[in-house]
Order: sequence, then C-alpha cells, then structure tokens
Amino acid sequence: MTVTGSENDADGPNGTAAPAEAAPAEAAPDTAPGAARGVIERRLHPVTPLRRAWAPVAVLVGWAVHDPDQAQRQLTRLTTTGLLIGIAVLIPAAALYGFLTWWFTHFAVTDTELRIRTGLLFRRTAHIRLERVQAIDVTQPLLARVAGVAKLRLDVIGTGKKDELAFLGADEARALRAELLARAAGFAPETAHEVGEAPSTRLLNVPPGVIAVSLLLTGATWGTLAAAVVVPVLLWLATHSLWTVLATAVPLAGAAGAHTVGRFVTEYDWTVAESPDGLRVDRGLLDRTHETVPPGRVQTVRIVQPLLWRRRDWVRVELDVAGSSNSALLPVAPRGIAESLVARVLPGVSVPPPAALSRPPRRSWRCAPLRWRGYGLAVTDAVFAARYGLLRRSLALVPHAKVQSVRLTQGPWQRLARVADVRVDTGAGKTVAAKLRDAGEAAELLRAQAERSRTGRRDARPDRWMTGD
Repeated sequence: MTVTGSENDADGPNGTAAPAEAAPAEAAPDTAPGAARGVIERRLHPVTPLRRAWAPVAVLVGWAVHDPDQAQRQLTRLTTTGLLIGIAVLIPAAALYGFLTWWFTHFAVTDTELRIRTGLLFRRTAHIRLERVQAIDVTQPLLARVAGVAKLRLDVIGTGKKDELAFLGADEARALRAELLARAAGFAPETAHEVGEAPSTRLLNVPPGVIAVSLLLTGATWGTLAAAVVVPVLLWLATHSLWTVLATAVPLAGAAGAHTVGRFVTEYDWTVAESPDGLRVDRGLLDRTHETVPPGRVQTVRIVQPLLWRRRDWVRVELDVAGSSNSALLPVAPRGIAESLVARVLPGVSVPPPAALSRPPRRSWRCAPLRWRGYGLAVTDAVFAARYGLLRRSLALVPHAKVQSVRLTQGPWQRLARVADVRVDTGAGKTVAAKLRDAGEAAELLRAQAERSRTGRRDARPDRWMTGD
C-alpha cells in the first residue's frame, strides 16, 4: 500500500458517472425553451457505428438462445449458398443500422442543459439540467482504449436510469466532462470551457498483490470455488447426466470467476486521488474506469472487515451515494489508512473505536442467539454509527445531516425481551439500524436522533462542486 501526498494528476479523467434517465422523450428544436440560440450540435466519434452494428447480430443470438431447438432446425435447413447469402445480407444490414443510429444521434451543450437526441424512427431528446449533474464518469473498455475513445456516463440527481455518450475521443471526453462539471459548479458558460480538468493529488494506490491476497482471504471466494467443484460432482454421482452437470457447473464457475478473477481485474491498480470536485477513483486492468465521489452526496460510509482480514487489520470502505450506483471507495487497506480516507469523505468525522460501541443488553440473546454479540452502537456529535455482523463485521456511519427519517420498530419477541430497533433512513434509499437496544434507550435515541438530524441539516454546508472549502 503506497500513500503519497504530493503527486499531482491533472490528466486522469475524474468522473463518477451514472447516466441518468432524462426528461420524457420529445422532439426539441435548437430554439427550444432553455436552449441557447446558435447551439452547435455534435456527433459521437466515427468509431461508434462499429459498436452499434452488433445490435442486429445480438437480436439473432438472443433468439437462438431463447429457442435453441427452433434455431437448430432452421440452421439444418440452410444450404451453403443460403448461409452465404444470409451472411452477405446481414453484414451490410448491421453496418447500415450502426451508421444510421450514429448519424441520427446528436448532443449539444446549452447554457443550462446537455441535450442528447437519438432515434431512427422514434426520436427521443433527453434534456439533462446541468445544475442537477452530480458526477460524471469516464470509462474505457478494452477495445475503446485500443481505439482511443471513451464513454461519458452522467449521474443526475433524481433519476434512476443512466444516460451516456458513447463514444467520444478520449481527449474530447475529458474536455467535455470538465466543461460540464464547471457549468454544474456555477461557472459562466463563456468561461466554463476554459476551466479545464481540476488538478488532483494522489492519496493512495492499492498494489495488485494486496488485492490478490485480500481475495484469497475472503470467505465468499472459497465458498463459490467449493460450490463450483463439489456440486457438479454430486450431481454427476446422482444423475449421470452430462447436460445437467454442465447446466449447473457453468453458472457456478462463472460466479466463482466473478468473485476471484473478475474482482481482481476490476479492482486492479486501484488509485484514490483528491481534487476540488471530490475524491477520484481510477481502477481496472482491462476496462479502465475513472470515477468521482461527489462532494456532499455521500449518505453512508461502511467499514467492512471479513473474518480472515482481522489478523492483518485490513478493511474495505463502501459508500451509499444518493442517486449513484458507485459503492466501493477502497477495496482493501489497513484500518488506519482507511479511517484517514473516511475523514476526507466526511470532514470532521472520526471513526468510533470498537471500545466506544455499546452492545445490546444480554437479555436480547433471545431474539438473536448468536448475532446479538455483533451488534453495537455509538452516537457522536457528527454521526450515527451502528455495527453488525459476527464473521463479517460492518460499521455503518451516517452523518446526522443525511438522516431523512428515524423509526423505532419492535417485534413480539423484542417486546418480551424489552428491546427495540432504531432505524435511520438516508437519502440513498438505504436504512441503517441500531438493533436490539433497550426499549427505554431506544425511545430516547429516537427523540434525540430526530433533533440531531434537524440541527445537522440546518448547519450542513451546501453540496457544491469546486468550491475549494
């Protein structure tokens, strides 16, 4: 694990993009309300048709997978001449489809929004308000890196589906991202394009060897590998059916690969840097992803520690970000480094030590005979901190300003044990619970947390980009 505080990175794309579904589709001319006059519409990179030309082929493959018997019957009826004619028709048709979808796709940046127009027969215009853009990711799949292009994915407040611009030239993608973020931060349109990429300072890099060892010390890795080996053998002994074994072994092998090789490839060369627009994360062996944790949008921070990591005191840092699917901030790191990074995500917040977490009363064992020992709670001036898990410990930190609602729940067994759960809901649609607290303590916690949340929201700093404070 390397930690530095002086290396500047001004050329890495910094985005956290979760393209969002924009306003309902409707055709909009260049002079639509909210659009600047004389707006220049641009097309995507000329390599884009090659990507979109695969759609007709994908339809045929999907049909064959959905109905393999019918597909096999149709293939057996084809002669060599018929097959060649089919290929001669399919390839130009796919190429024409890719070209037309590229030709009829335009995007433009106005004073107030990003417009994306798509559609061959049915036109769709997405109006993405710039003040609602909270993050933009730049991603480069392997073939895109070879071609020198990149994809912009936009994370917009209040939307679930993601809009994207795929593909743009790599330099154009970086410049457009910087311009959009500058406008989202409030820079004037005439100066936004001059702001450029915000400089960044590298904080840490996770060596590939550490990532590999952490995966080997994860229970899920060994569990999926064991299932991929044992279950097919048992099925073969029970059924002696090769197709049954293959139908089971292939998904299990895929799951095992996703937990080992897949995660290693995804988390390779994990680098975290700090810039005025948030914490930047660069990662990936084959597909490079450049993300940004938006300032002020983090609702919950989780510090996770699997059982086999405890001896090395390693932890993983995960996030709940409002309106974004990005979750991991740090795949593995020593606890001290992880806690220093949490302090940058949540300024003024310190992670409560294990000794500061109070356990539920002993009588709560009736409700959860084993799990009750893993529960803990600490409430500081800044955060609501709840711990859960015996083998895989997880400590969730919720800033008081991010609590949207607080609830007290109590089931029949909990009423007999005179305990209750206190749950806080965040803006990311997630819930963090302090479980099996004494009933009197839970009632007081409910009242006090509601008051802390009100004062926290009142005193919270605004969620703005590039403010420098």
